[in-house]
Amino acid sequence: MSAVAPEAPPTPEVRFVAPLPGLEQLTRFALVRLDDSGALYSLQSLETEGVRLVVVAPGAFFPDYHPVVDEADVEGLGLADADDALLLVVVTPGADLASSTANLLAPVVLHAGSGLAAQVVLAGSEHPLRAPLVAA
Repeated sequence: MSAVAPEAPPTPEVRFVAPLPGLEQLTRFALVRLDDSGALYSLQSLETEGVRLVVVAPGAFFPDYHPVVDEADVEGLGLADADDALLLVVVTPGADLASSTANLLAPVVLHAGSGLAAQVVLAGSEHPLRAPLVAA
């Protein structure tokens, strides 16, 4: 009897509880890891081919970024514990890393267990919409 290698687990599906701004018709995405460190991801639409967002785990680029998410958003995602959440920020790629920016004003909060997600605008926040990924 020969050993059969297990199949790779399916790419996690992310379902936004409200459509993303500018992508109102899309709510289902695949979360695809793009690097081995778990910092760089792609959210690829499962509804429209060719639509994807580059997102990063903010700790890799912004170690002091600790946004406070409204309780209503937390409840809407069914998050009982902060450890269940994955925080991502949308990146606007530039010609190179130095010209790429991240949206720290409206992070994506993902319930790691259920796959439910929301892009939340941080009320009263002074976090920038376009923060450089690397210091100048």
